[in-house]
Amino acid sequence: MSTIDFQGGEILAALESQFAPKVVAKPKPEIKISNAIVCSFYTSDEYYKNHGARLRANLEDLGVAVDLREITKKEGEDWAAICRKKVGFIAEVCEANPDKKVFWIDVDCELFSIPDFILNSTADIVGFQRGFSNPTKIGYENRGRFWEPCFWGINNTPQARKMISAAADFEQVATVRATDDFFFEEAWRATSPNMTFQIIPSNCAVDKGSGNLEGHEVFFRFGSSGQVENFKGKVEQHKGSKAKARVNPKRELLRTAKFVEAKLPEKLSARLRLLVDASGITGFLTGKKHNNLNNQTISELVNAGKNGDLGKYNEALALFKRKVLPNRYESAAIKVASSYLAYSAKPSGKKLKIAWWENPYPGNYGDWLTPFIFNHYTEDKIIFQGLTTQAPKKHLVSLGSVGRFIKSNSVVVGTGVSSFKHALNPKAEYVSVRGPHTAELLIQSGGPKVENFGDPAVVLSRILPFTRGKTNGRIALIRHHTHLQAPVRLPEKFDELSVQISHPNDIIAFIEKLHEYDSVVTSAMHVMITCQSYGIPCALVVFNGFEEYVHGDGIKYSDYALGAGVRELNPVSINPKIDLAEIKAITHVIRISEAKISEVEAAIKEGINKLK
Repeated sequence: MSTIDFQGGEILAALESQFAPKVVAKPKPEIKISNAIVCSFYTSDEYYKNHGARLRANLEDLGVAVDLREITKKEGEDWAAICRKKVGFIAEVCEANPDKKVFWIDVDCELFSIPDFILNSTADIVGFQRGFSNPTKIGYENRGRFWEPCFWGINNTPQARKMISAAADFEQVATVRATDDFFFEEAWRATSPNMTFQIIPSNCAVDKGSGNLEGHEVFFRFGSSGQVENFKGKVEQHKGSKAKARVNPKRELLRTAKFVEAKLPEKLSARLRLLVDASGITGFLTGKKHNNLNNQTISELVNAGKNGDLGKYNEALALFKRKVLPNRYESAAIKVASSYLAYSAKPSGKKLKIAWWENPYPGNYGDWLTPFIFNHYTEDKIIFQGLTTQAPKKHLVSLGSVGRFIKSNSVVVGTGVSSFKHALNPKAEYVSVRGPHTAELLIQSGGPKVENFGDPAVVLSRILPFTRGKTNGRIALIRHHTHLQAPVRLPEKFDELSVQISHPNDIIAFIEKLHEYDSVVTSAMHVMITCQSYGIPCALVVFNGFEEYVHGDGIKYSDYALGAGVRELNPVSINPKIDLAEIKAITHVIRISEAKISEVEAAIKEGINKLK
């Protein structure tokens, strides 16, 4: 080899070394939680493997130690056999970590955090109750098994570890065909007399409880591959001590109706929906779904509020308070009954029937703006007309995406739709609609051409002429009520206000409160409209993972903006762990023109006159 060749080779090697891609070792995740480990496993199936990668990133982001393994699915093994492996796996993790709490999580679930009340619990076992039910439903007469095994924690106490060992020992010798649930339930029943336990509230799981701002943080999202239903009756299952068939005729009828509707041609299905909604069948099938009320006195109290019977309301309330300490649902019903009464018990001898969406109790700000706004323009009593029930008398339908529920004897003022899925009733009397998209659907439904647009909420600044003085240097977050279980983390200088209000005094206080803030961040459209009526800086958002929780396909935002003559805004998807810099970039100052407010105000007055 010549000298030149040798040097050239050295130079080439040096160049290759300089420009070759460098392999950088991935830093080990920082462990921020020292007293616990989270474990799970997955098979190589695409569904589970993808979820395994997502869960690993999720847990590493939380800073918790992880034992997450891919296991081999042997020939002939089905889902039930794989689930059974959890028993020995969890026992192995417990044995390897004698000083840590061990948490199991199904691989297709998600943790947003591990709250202190769980992480530092002294209970032997902590978890969700079977079916994510609440403590009023505890007991084997309600459930065949005690625990919901998708997420649960095993303390490092002797009693907790004894239960896990008992489950693993039994699984090794048992010949029954069963999943992990069966073996853990058997071990629980055998050892529970010596154990302490802690039930996690169902409200802590997305979609498994009722969202509110007062409870523990939402930290868990349940995932389901659908395999549980596939193996019902094929593996050993426990039954409650008073096992009985729980037949729910309304639920079964609703399920059948949805199935039939899905099979019908689109035009026939749309016509059928109009008939069903107008007949009140929709209200009958879904009526008790929202408010969890069983107390007869509370039902009488709410009806008294709707009918303006102050004497009956006071009598029912006094009777209830003497006999019962109200739960959260009953307290909400008492509040909403008072709200009905504020409109229905006015001194006038005349009545005005108005329909609006009443649920969920104690009410949703945007829906309860309907009686609030119309109340300003009439001295008549305002009597509630259900949207989903029969309407024998002429009535008003106004705010909200409730066009589906317009009936032949409705007078429509500013109503909108959330999609083109449901036809509009062409026989109603249309004064105005929210915007041109709703007007287009009305024409497609065989109705009249309407060119008078505007959501009635734009008149709020004329009803309550508040002015903004010096603000408090803070930002208000107001979530749509369907977003209350989003795992929101507020940065500094943020406060959260609730839309779950209905009483006119609360609505006034809410709007006045908005004026105190530098700006508003909201996922509720009528909060945004309120801000635009006054010119309050506002960001319209939706939370990552919760984009589908507000009904419809999003046309309502465009419909509103085109109808109100303002710049169109669509919700921006943001991380629930709110970033202030991200919010500033999407905050806008938009104000409704006085001309549009006057136009909408005239439509409101015309709608009232058409009922007289």
